Amino acid sequence: MNPFLALIIANIIWGAASPIFKFALVNIPPFTLAFLRFFFAGLIFIPLMIGHWRKIGKKDFFEICASAFFGISINITFFFLGLKKAISINAPIIASAGPVFLFLLSVLFLKEKPKLKVFFGMVISLLGVLVIVLSPLLFTNERLALGEIEGNFYFILATIGAVLNTLINKNVLQRVNAYIVTGIGFLFGALTFLPLTIVELQKWSFSLLNINGWIGIIFGVLFSSALAYYLSNYAIAKVMAQEVGLFTYIDPVIAVLIAAPLLKEYPNVFFIFGSMLVFGGIFFAEGRIHWHPILKLKSQLSSPKTL
Repeated sequence: MNPFLALIIANIIWGAASPIFKFALVNIPPFTLAFLRFFFAGLIFIPLMIGHWRKIGKKDFFEICASAFFGISINITFFFLGLKKAISINAPIIASAGPVFLFLLSVLFLKEKPKLKVFFGMVISLLGVLVIVLSPLLFTNERLALGEIEGNFYFILATIGAVLNTLINKNVLQRVNAYIVTGIGFLFGALTFLPLTIVELQKWSFSLLNINGWIGIIFGVLFSSALAYYLSNYAIAKVMAQEVGLFTYIDPVIAVLIAAPLLKEYPNVFFIFGSMLVFGGIFFAEGRIHWHPILKLKSQLSSPKTL
């Protein structure tokens, strides 16, 4: 599969994730959902891992677990905690700050060639994110505003976890098959959620599970975990780390389209203004039109193939 098409599909799924998981968290506790999501997704990958298994060294195993810690344990913990306090459509817009950190860290640690115009565009996008993060300060209900801002900052921490995951995975995926990296990562991530899941099960029972929770589990296991993470890992192994972050700009559009009918969440003036800054930054960062994800895919598909 073309790696840019893989990133587009993965980010469409992850764009849908924030409203769907907020819908699910009304019924099921966050760490229980996280454990079920990654444990069963990990089980799906076991036969795929066997088919591509090779002995991996201690360094590879450590990097896979470190990647999972940031990309699953940290990212999903703060993502779910943020969904409990903030509106779901904020999550993918705030995640758009990821390319700023990704650009800087990929230059520093992966020695990728800097693209300064992309960086300045990302700064403009970051300003848009800050408008959305801090906009609850204008709410008349102070308690509601503080809770919303807290949730938004959780989304920022989740984004940093995702960025570190991409950087670590970029290295290990050059040496280890994506099935193995994804499968081990899922099982390790599920293990980190288990202690808090046990605590939650002292107060919550599976007998309380309803359609909200089932949708979250099924979507989480099959789509947002098994399919999207594999496609993302597959693509990370084949493209520059700086380019991966550009595809996160698909997410907000999908989130809004789903959150409106599912959760009755609609963009307000701050969301619209912040989003204009975000996408204005994208336009500035592109410089040449091939930076747009869809056109990036088109250019790859139309380029001559080499053996």
